[in-house]
Amino acid sequence: MSDLDQLTQSLARNLKHWRGERGFTLDALAARSGVSRGMIIQIEQARTNPSVGTTVKLADALGVSITTLLDYEQGAQVRIVPPEQAVRMWSTSTGSSTTLLVGNERGGPLELWSWRLMPGDESASDPHPDGTTELLHVTAGELTLVVDREPHAVPAGTSATFEANVPHAYRNDGTEVVELLMAVSVPPVR
Repeated sequence: MSDLDQLTQSLARNLKHWRGERGFTLDALAARSGVSRGMIIQIEQARTNPSVGTTVKLADALGVSITTLLDYEQGAQVRIVPPEQAVRMWSTSTGSSTTLLVGNERGGPLELWSWRLMPGDESASDPHPDGTTELLHVTAGELTLVVDREPHAVPAGTSATFEANVPHAYRNDGTEVVELLMAVSVPPVR
C-alpha cells in the first residue's frame, strides 16, 4: 500500500471516528465545514484524497488538528515524531511545500508546520474559525504575509502572529527561498 493509500485510509477512518465522537450527522458536518455531503461520504469511504483546503475545513469544523484526522494513534504523554512520519500536505513543481511536523489536541488543536516557499510561489488559506491564531518565524528569505488582503513583510529572523479568521496567504515575492516554522492554535469545539 502506498503512502497516499495509507493516508487516504487513515483519513477515512479518523473522519468517521471524529464525526461520531462529536455526534455530527453528515448534513451537520457539511453545514459546519462548507464541504459537500457527497465529498464527506467519498472521504469516509476512502474513495478520494481531498485537497489540503478541504481537509483543513473538516478539521476546523470538528475542532481537531489535521494531525488527528491523519493519525488517531495518540495518547502517550510524550510523542516522538520521526522525520519520515511528518506529513507533506502541499507542494509545487517548483519545490515549495508545507509539512505538518506534529500536532496535539489538548486544550484545542495545536499544530506545528514547516514551510518552504520558492520565489514567486504563494499558498492561500480560507478563514479559520474565530479564535484561531497563527504564529510564525521566518528562518530564511523574506515572507510576504497577506492577512485580509493587507501585505506584511516578514524578513528572516522575524516572527509574526495574527488571528486567522480572515482570508490569508503566504507569498514569496523575493528571489531567495523562504523557510519558516508556523504554529496554529484552533479553539476547541463547543
